[in-house]
Amino acid sequence: MKYDFNEIIDRKNTNSENVDGWRSYIFKCGSEQKFPYADDDFVRMWVADMEFAVAPEIRQAIIDRVEQKILGYTIVSDNSYYEAVQNWCHDRYGWGFPKKELVFSPGIIPALYQIMEDLLKPGEKAMTFTPAYGFFLHACKYNDRELIQLPLIKEKAKYFIDFDDLEKKAADPAVKVFILCNPHNPTGRIWTEEELGRMAAIASKHDLWIISDEIHCDLIRCGLHHTPMGKIMPDYKRLITCMSASKTFNLAGMQFSHVIIRDAAERSRFIARDKSIGAVNPLSVAAHKAAYEQGGEWLEQLKAYLDENFAYVDAFLKENVPQVAFKPPEATYFAWLDMNGVLADTKDLPLFFANNAGVLLEGGDKMFVGNANGYIRLNLAMPRKILEKGLTRMKKAIARGKR
Repeated sequence: MKYDFNEIIDRKNTNSENVDGWRSYIFKCGSEQKFPYADDDFVRMWVADMEFAVAPEIRQAIIDRVEQKILGYTIVSDNSYYEAVQNWCHDRYGWGFPKKELVFSPGIIPALYQIMEDLLKPGEKAMTFTPAYGFFLHACKYNDRELIQLPLIKEKAKYFIDFDDLEKKAADPAVKVFILCNPHNPTGRIWTEEELGRMAAIASKHDLWIISDEIHCDLIRCGLHHTPMGKIMPDYKRLITCMSASKTFNLAGMQFSHVIIRDAAERSRFIARDKSIGAVNPLSVAAHKAAYEQGGEWLEQLKAYLDENFAYVDAFLKENVPQVAFKPPEATYFAWLDMNGVLADTKDLPLFFANNAGVLLEGGDKMFVGNANGYIRLNLAMPRKILEKGLTRMKKAIARGKR
């Protein structure tokens, strides 16, 4: 089946955070703040969901579940969901896990908030590579815990790990948790098996908990390969892997993820403190199961389309704004752009592009954690016609802003 990723879908009146939530999320304001563009004229390139239709196989699975007529309290009680996830992981990554290790959460963010509460006592710390996804810091702050930054090294628009820095900070007796984003958001790095092995050796040496956030693991460039940390550390008990079909298949609103917890004591604690008391959304289970069982071809076509979007952005910038440093990432559907060569004096890049280009985007240390000043993140998971419109507007705004 040929899927249409060029379809432009009207998302108004769907209670979409993408459409209706950008004021409060990006600018911490309400309707009182005025912009030169009407709300429905903005090109939205910010939050991590796609402008693509959910695969018809998944939509049909939701319809079929509704046709069963009752949507009562729901749990995952049979083997079919586990088997769907297990087969997906085996086929794509050559890795699996026992069913007893699989638990559920409304999302990886809620799971992270709970895990930080479970694993860190007062005075203890977590650490992560930066620039980092903002909610890694928020989860620590929510629990009144410190997040130690591990700045990545940038060489020719590609990011690398400072292993000496990692070793030094892992040796701090107060550091108990290593939050790993694998693949990395926002830089889009896929960590190699060698890099993962070196991380694993350091974490094991210092008896650290590793939380491996692998929500972007399916969204990689064609021809590349993701390696789960669980495959690198097959017997390490202090490993927690977080995954979901939500990013991959544009199902974020279904509020469903799975967490693979090896340690029996932490697994029991996580389940006992689950604010959802073990209940799940019946439509979410149906959607995710269909994604893993029937979504493979849709995903391959999506990846090819995203690769073309990244190639388009790369060519556009080289031709029109070569001072913007960019390298197509190995994973995610985000472009991480260094704007210091064109707008170095602009303090608030999201506000600049909202006012001057009518483009909504995220960037800087306000949105991410450390090592992000002068950078913006663009969501490229959209029809090319919209992408072209956004980049053209940005080019004109940059030309005006440099004067």
